[in-house]
Amino acid sequence: MQEETIMKQILTAVLATFAIALSAQAEEALSLTPQETYDMVQEQGDELLFVDVRDPVEIMFIGFTDAVDKNIPFKLVDRSAFLADKGRFAMNTNPEFAADVEKALKEKGLSKDDLVITMCRSGSTRGKPSAEYLLERGFTNVKYIDHGFQGSGAKEGKKKGMRIVNGWQNDGLPWSMTLNPEKIYRP
Repeated sequence: MQEETIMKQILTAVLATFAIALSAQAEEALSLTPQETYDMVQEQGDELLFVDVRDPVEIMFIGFTDAVDKNIPFKLVDRSAFLADKGRFAMNTNPEFAADVEKALKEKGLSKDDLVITMCRSGSTRGKPSAEYLLERGFTNVKYIDHGFQGSGAKEGKKKGMRIVNGWQNDGLPWSMTLNPEKIYRP
């Protein structure tokens, strides 16, 4: 009896350790570099969906890459709700986000089991959360671009705070200020 209890405790500890390790690997597996994403789009673009999850107004002022399949915002700016403490407007989850991503997959002949890559401005505020949001809704293969389209702000120097470190733009990948009207989100 006592040996059986000890074995159960050991087995439980081993399984818990294995689950934690898998969870950590899954977290890391979610992110891709901009270059990895660009290479995947070039090599296997028909087998994946690359989604820019920024609000289209943001894209209009920051830039766009035609490498994406579609712009489907994860968060939409709510101009009626200004957050004075943060100095910006509220951003609310797009209630049609998952359905629009699924529709875009179907348009390419893909399913919720095919690879979806999301990209926002910096990767952390909407890129990763949008990927997690899709995973929670039954999509099985979702990744996001670490550091997003515009990248991170410089930590020091004359350009401190400016987004000149990493990201799609700073990696020298193709982008422009011209929006593709066939790809940009319009409700």
